[in-house]
Amino acid sequence: MTVEQGVKSARRGDEIIATGRRKTAVARIRMRAGSGEITINGRDLDAYFPSIKDRALITGALEQVGKRNDVKVLIAVDGGGLTGQAGACRLGIARALKVFDVELAEPLRQGGLLTRDGRMKERKKYGLRGARRGTQFSKR
Repeated sequence: MTVEQGVKSARRGDEIIATGRRKTAVARIRMRAGSGEITINGRDLDAYFPSIKDRALITGALEQVGKRNDVKVLIAVDGGGLTGQAGACRLGIARALKVFDVELAEPLRQGGLLTRDGRMKERKKYGLRGARRGTQFSKR
């Protein structure tokens, strides 16, 4: 099966492909049975995300269902900042785990890991200095 437009996850042979998004970041996840390695854009998890908070966010889905040492995860992520990329990776891993083992879907859903965070930056409007801030009023 190939990954088509609009499909969030699919199984291709012994590999699962899933997509996660957060703000403007997009993460493409490839998951297969393995020994717990997580590689992001060709680098190790610790090298790519120096913040413990971001690393915990990514591994949270794997830890919650007890699959941290059972799968190998390859991630290609781009766009956004580090926190947005970490959120995108988390959603993609959760979606891939759902395909990996169907019985994991309910614990992932209960933990809120399969819900996409829809918050985006509000666009700037004409006549204003930002999305909502107006110009400073001058009496004279």
